[in-house]
This record gives sequence, C-alpha cells and structure tokens, in this order.
Amino acid sequence: MATTPQPSAAELARYMESRGELSKPWMLQMLRLAKLKEAREGMSPEAYMRSIQEAHADLMRLGEFWKGREAEVFQGRYQPSELIEPLPGSPEDR
Repeated sequence: MATTPQPSAAELARYMESRGELSKPWMLQMLRLAKLKEAREGMSPEAYMRSIQEAHADLMRLGEFWKGREAEVFQGRYQPSELIEPLPGSPEDR
C-alpha cells in the first residue's frame, strides 16, 4: 500500500494562506509540527523533544479555545469567544 507524501511546511503554509487559515490557532499548530518534522535532523534529540513538548503544551491550551466555537469551526459562522486568553506561544502565555 503506497502512502501519500506529506506536503512540506512551505507548501502547507502556502495552502493555508490561500484559504485564509493562517489566523486559526489549530492550523498554525499543524504548520509548527510540519516545520519541526523538517528541522528534526538538525536538532539534538533533547532540543527536538523539548520543542515537541512545548508544542504539545500549547495544543492542550487550545482546549479552552475550542469551547463554544463549534459553529465557527465546523460550520464557518464566526462567534467571538467568551474566553479571552493569551495566544499559545506568545510571551504572555509563558
């Protein structure tokens, strides 16, 4: 069974930009992981693991971001979140 090749981080970024999805935190997490996958060979195992752990922690913080946003995410209707918090990965988040 042949597998479909994964797009590069640059291809993924262009695709997301063309669809106007670079402002969606979950899409940025996908891009972040693609870039980490590409950079893995040039990183020490410790640095790679630290980066993956940071990405995981940021992804887990998106749990609150999703609450109450089902209509926006799954049906394309914008509804401002009642929860205001720092963007994952921002200086205020650390």
